[in-house]
Amino acid sequence: MIRSGKGSDAAVRLLLLDRDLAGSRITARDLSDCFGNRISVCEVDCGREASNRLRSEKFDIVLLDLGSLDDLSQPTESAVARLSRLADGALVVALSNGTSISSAVAAMRAGAHDYVAKPINVAAFSARVEELAQRHGKARALHIETVDPDAVAGFEGFIGSSSQMQFVYEQISRISPSSAPAFITGESGTGKEVCAEALHRHGQRADKPFIAINCGAIPKDLMEAEIFGVARGAYTGAVADRKGAAEMADGGTLFLDEIGELDLGLQTKLLRFLQTGSVTRIGEAADRSVDVRIICATNKNPMQLISERKFREDLFYRLHVLPIHLPPLRQRPTDIMPLARHFLEYYSTEEHKSFSGIPNQTADFLVSREWPGNVRQLQNMMRRIVVMFDGGEVTPSMIATADIEGQSNFNQTAKVLAKPENRILPMWQQEQSIIENAISEFGGNVAQAAAALEISPSTIYRKRQSWEHMSCALSGAA
Repeated sequence: MIRSGKGSDAAVRLLLLDRDLAGSRITARDLSDCFGNRISVCEVDCGREASNRLRSEKFDIVLLDLGSLDDLSQPTESAVARLSRLADGALVVALSNGTSISSAVAAMRAGAHDYVAKPINVAAFSARVEELAQRHGKARALHIETVDPDAVAGFEGFIGSSSQMQFVYEQISRISPSSAPAFITGESGTGKEVCAEALHRHGQRADKPFIAINCGAIPKDLMEAEIFGVARGAYTGAVADRKGAAEMADGGTLFLDEIGELDLGLQTKLLRFLQTGSVTRIGEAADRSVDVRIICATNKNPMQLISERKFREDLFYRLHVLPIHLPPLRQRPTDIMPLARHFLEYYSTEEHKSFSGIPNQTADFLVSREWPGNVRQLQNMMRRIVVMFDGGEVTPSMIATADIEGQSNFNQTAKVLAKPENRILPMWQQEQSIIENAISEFGGNVAQAAAALEISPSTIYRKRQSWEHMSCALSGAA
């Protein structure tokens, strides 16, 4: 059964394959309502109909529900590969439910450019399509743009409209009203404190104090006093009673950042505080009742800390009530440019300088980066650019100058290459050789080469961009 959504000949053409007719209608309606005559949606409910359509018509985007392909070919990856070949240059995006991530990854190995979770968030999907179109050179798909500019601006201090961040925003909105403990995980630089502040501002304690302590930045012999307070005369130098962070946060939120660094002895006292709701200052016998919401965060794997006996298991389960995981920046490339532009504008204003923007060549370089330091690394780089240069467009050479973290890796690579007796190529060159040989074996078909290497096609495109920049940098150094 085939149905067409509203659109025009000039519109971006989208083929939607989904045997769930009700869900398909909702998706088509949402896309048409959002983009109007800029998009034309054609719906099919089985793999064979999708195959027939792709043989006879030209589409810009193909959405494939992975559960609707069994009539075409088995296994699912084989059907995806078949339709990807018939797509003839269209962006192919797999649709999966939240429990079939492994199938979605397999679909990408078979030729899909990416996958999105069902149900589709239209704003996040638009941003994802725009980023994919830029990366894979699909100019037609760029006609789909986010209608609501606020969707790009972010949420409660965050910036980004990727599907991963939309999920985070939903989690924050859903669990903010609760007083139950929240446990935030994520790599360094992903915004764990921003998340904690968002939970506080969005909740019922927003008008009460938000007190944050970095458990890894305070010596362990001072940490107890910082959290629970100290009574006058408790030790030399304690000339007055002093509240701890728990008391100062009374009625509000206590945020314990890098909770995995907390000393085991203090973990026991923290567990007692959570169980009783009362604190005891150092040097004082009386308990003081405190009403706080606990939010904690760590950049480490808490289960590994437990297995290494660095974190109490009972404390973990007391704190791990409402978990939130913040994805690394490399997993949400659509957010890189909105973040870069925001930081550029913010620091340009702060430094009273005028930068006209970030051209496509520079944007491609930024998006291709892995960003091990995540948002914080990107933020620091943009700040250095503003401080070190007078203005104008941000160029790749500006980034090369400001990229202190990348320079250390580059310089090390250059030194290794400079040794004539060294016969071991750096990892990126060995990786390049393996991938390019695989592409050659499959006659230039990136999707098939990616499937054989068990990586996604988008990984190959990203690495190709990084190789180009590395080669240019090495040539310049020579």
